[in-house]
Amino acid sequence: MINGTSTTTLGRYEIMSELGQGAMGTVYKARDPMLDRIVAIKTINLTLPKEELAEYEARFYQEAKAAGGLSHRNIVTIHDIGRSDRVAYMAMEFLEGQELRRLIQSRVPIRIAHALDIGAQVAEGLQFAHDRQIIHRDIKPANIMVLNDGLVKITDFGIARMRTNEVKTMTGMILGSPKYMSPEQVSGKRADTRSDIFSLGVVLYEMLTGTSPFVADNIHGVMYQTMNFNPPAPKTLNPDLPDVLNFIIAKALAKNLDDRYQKARDLSHDLRQALSELSGESAAPRVSTEAGMAVDPKNAPFVEPASPLTRQEDKEARILEMADGDAETDSAQADMSSPANESTNPVLGLSKAFDSFDATMRLAALTGMEKDLDKFSETQKIARLKSLADAKRAAAASTASGSATWQHSAAAGHNAMSSGMTAGQLKLVWIGSGFMVVAAAILFLLR
Repeated sequence: MINGTSTTTLGRYEIMSELGQGAMGTVYKARDPMLDRIVAIKTINLTLPKEELAEYEARFYQEAKAAGGLSHRNIVTIHDIGRSDRVAYMAMEFLEGQELRRLIQSRVPIRIAHALDIGAQVAEGLQFAHDRQIIHRDIKPANIMVLNDGLVKITDFGIARMRTNEVKTMTGMILGSPKYMSPEQVSGKRADTRSDIFSLGVVLYEMLTGTSPFVADNIHGVMYQTMNFNPPAPKTLNPDLPDVLNFIIAKALAKNLDDRYQKARDLSHDLRQALSELSGESAAPRVSTEAGMAVDPKNAPFVEPASPLTRQEDKEARILEMADGDAETDSAQADMSSPANESTNPVLGLSKAFDSFDATMRLAALTGMEKDLDKFSETQKIARLKSLADAKRAAAASTASGSATWQHSAAAGHNAMSSGMTAGQLKLVWIGSGFMVVAAAILFLLR
């Protein structure tokens, strides 16, 4: 019951103390005798003027409907909702901790690692809500609880907008805290999930610098700055910040929706990555470079430069880069191709020592196409091709039996060169080998 301003019971809940007051009502610490647990009770005073009562009460029940369907470690859990006399109430989990507002009220930057962790947790909670078509629309330090164990909880979905909700905001009415509102909220446009990302960007800026990105003498000044002013880079206000945070915050605070983070999970990922860079630990699996060597992500650039090439062009450029490497690179690749290295650091790509004609001879030996290749060489009348083919075929046959080596192939090539072939003839041989590769492939398919 309610006696003046003192509350002893509310529904079945026993009121223990008052935790705070807000624009819509009072928050109490209470005990649920049925389940013997401590809860927080948020109330809305229904003694408001009649013209305001319906709107406020609808928003209160909307909060319960929105938040009650969200079960996530970074979102406060709603247990119950009810009404007693002239008071509507909502029972939620009691949180042992403090509002983020109290952590930043001294206007001193929060420890960088702590601020990044808080921001990442809030982003993860927002992504969960966004996936369920719920937009918070009032992300600010007062609605972020930091528990004693470091867990972060988003509270107060009181003005959350569900895309399928029945409750509409009044025309021209601005919901949210001006200092943390997105440009689209300030201009009265429909807010989507990226509005919450902007608001979180403001909170991050404030945590990391100790000041708000938009400061003015009045609300109208703050709203004007939100729409038109680009705040200074966070690092200029806090030199201890890594450079990458300038880019993360700038992207979160982009006034153009298309330039902003499109998903809260992307912001969370970048904050986690920045946190791992800061702590010197890897938050992601090790990746492989083009050379096949494993590297730690912290040794790679955080933001990869945009390439003017398409994926296919980039792939071709990388292949050409490998093909044009110097002798030192060839030696390194030769060392890595040893059996010991193949099992640990496999390298994909073609060796410069690869001999296409030799490969053709090996394929012919393994598929029984020696006669077809002889006939092809006679038809094309390629000088001395048959004698070279015989030498290559001998090496291929020995390879098929398990006794041939790349050194044998090289010796056969040397013997062919020393048998009196001129440079021009050798050139014709290589041209012929190209035709033979094509013919061998065609004949193999026809067979």
